[in-house]
Amino acid sequence: MTGLTIQCFNLDTTDPDRIATFWQEALGWRRTHDTPDEVVLEPPAGSPQDGVAPDLLFLRVPEGKTVKNRWHPDLRPEDQAAEVARLESLGATQVDVGQRARDGVSWVVMADPDGNEFCVLRAYTEEELRRWAAEEAQARYAV
Repeated sequence: MTGLTIQCFNLDTTDPDRIATFWQEALGWRRTHDTPDEVVLEPPAGSPQDGVAPDLLFLRVPEGKTVKNRWHPDLRPEDQAAEVARLESLGATQVDVGQRARDGVSWVVMADPDGNEFCVLRAYTEEELRRWAAEEAQARYAV
C-alpha cells in the first residue's frame, strides 16, 4: 500500500460553470467550490460515494477540446436507454469513436456539451446481481 489516493479528476474547459452544471445534473452531485475559473463537484453529503469517489474539478483554459479523450468515465445506470435519453435532455450527444463498427457493443458513447466523451454501460443483469450477492454473502461467512 502506498498511501496514495486520487483526490480529483480534472477537466479542462473554456466554461467551467456550463460543464460543471451538466455533470452536476447528470450525477446529482453538489458544488463545493465555485469561482469563474474553477468549479468542484463532490458526491452528495452522506451518500455511499461521499469521501470515497474522487471530486471532479472543472478548470478554465483558453482553448477548446480538439481530439478524442484518452481517459473518460464509464457510467453504469439501472436503465441504459432511459439514462441515455435523460443525458441527451441535459445536452449530451451520442458519438461514434469506432464502437459502432463492432458487433455486440453493449455501451453507448456520448459527449458532454464540451465534446468530452463518456460511456453509458448496459445495466447489470439480474443474474449478475444475484451471483455477486451470493459471492459477497459467501465471502462474509468464510472468515
